[in-house]
Amino acid sequence: MATDDPKTLVSTEWLAAHLKDPDLRVLDATMFMAAEGRDARDEFAAAHIPGARFFDIDDVSDARSDLPHMVPPVEKFMSKLRAMGVGDGHQVVVYDAKGLFSAARVWWLFRLMGQENIAVLDGGFPKWQVEGRPIEDMPPIIRDRHMTVRRQNHMVKDVTQVAAASKLGDYEILDARSVGRFRGEVAEPRAGLRAGHVPGAKNVPYTDLLNADMTMKDPQALRAVFSAAGVDLSKPVITSCGSGVTAAVINLALERIGKTDHALYDGSWTEWGAFPTLPVATGDA
Repeated sequence: MATDDPKTLVSTEWLAAHLKDPDLRVLDATMFMAAEGRDARDEFAAAHIPGARFFDIDDVSDARSDLPHMVPPVEKFMSKLRAMGVGDGHQVVVYDAKGLFSAARVWWLFRLMGQENIAVLDGGFPKWQVEGRPIEDMPPIIRDRHMTVRRQNHMVKDVTQVAAASKLGDYEILDARSVGRFRGEVAEPRAGLRAGHVPGAKNVPYTDLLNADMTMKDPQALRAVFSAAGVDLSKPVITSCGSGVTAAVINLALERIGKTDHALYDGSWTEWGAFPTLPVATGDA
């Protein structure tokens, strides 16, 4: 079982013990792919951890961008969180219905906005349910609270910065997608994208960082995964994936092993794979 840390990852036991704390806020950040045919908001309405609020990743994003769920403007983030009743002084715990999937993206987004009192629920809603812990279908009582945001620009990278890192090799670029997608052997789920990866990137599938029950591996095991992938942890890291969601699982894992110089490529392969002028590597190269 993971060591509880209210700034990275907490267990179901920790959450159960703190569930009635007045300054605790629980967020359900479940997100499904279109092919799954499931509605995250409907499932939240039917059953969720008591007091939880639904965090819609696509809604709390930059509507001006053609790319999916890009980082929202600071003002929009503040407004949306205030409407959820989340603000300064709150300890936030975020979970999802897959165990550990999209919740890490919200953890990273909060950290990007300068909010450190946020943790992912290890094992998420599935573990909570398996253990027979309480659930409800009631909407939460919202009392708004102001949130102070100090955006940490070093935690996010754009396509120009990633292209420079790819060329110079001064960052480790870690791709959270599956081996088949990374190597270009499997077609991308989004139409119009080339297959392959950013040249110089290394493949660390986010699932390799998780146990069978979708909890995160312990720090020693996480270090072994990075070592096996040939990652030089003395370099700063940029994470990437299909659309900037599972990349954050790598960011969370890096934070768990004490590595803090990491950023996320927000556009990820949805952006890179659509640009015909950007180089693409295939295989393990």
